[in-house]
Amino acid sequence: MFDIGLSEIVVIGVVALIVIGPERLPKTARMLGHLFGRLQRYVNEVKADISREMELDELRRLKSDVETAARDMEQSVSSAKNEMTASVREVEQQLSSVADSVTETAAASPATTLTEPPGVPPVPASSPAAAPQRVAAPGDLPRQASLPGFDQQ
Repeated sequence: MFDIGLSEIVVIGVVALIVIGPERLPKTARMLGHLFGRLQRYVNEVKADISREMELDELRRLKSDVETAARDMEQSVSSAKNEMTASVREVEQQLSSVADSVTETAAASPATTLTEPPGVPPVPASSPAAAPQRVAAPGDLPRQASLPGFDQQ
């Protein structure tokens, strides 16, 4: 801390011996040693406090950076989800419109069925070869599968 050489310490010691005297010099030296130790501890505590504050500031900055990155990531995932939901709904609408047009076409021409190959005449209902046709109930129709997280609202 101070730039004091050995010769300067000897001069200070001789002057202290003359001024204070040989009887009180040990007590004074001990008291100066204690004061010097307290001063060093105080300086070290101040340095540690400053260091801790600097680390806390760095941690606060890092926390805000991480929170910003998390918010950005959440927004990008949310926008991607919204885009996917819109795409899925658009495809569902297209599929339902195609299904409706196929149903309308089938209803408009009841003479032809999808199970009969073209050019084969229909089998009369009184024929023993004709198997009874079962009409599909609404519960028998296959359900359209939906993707997880894309439930219709």
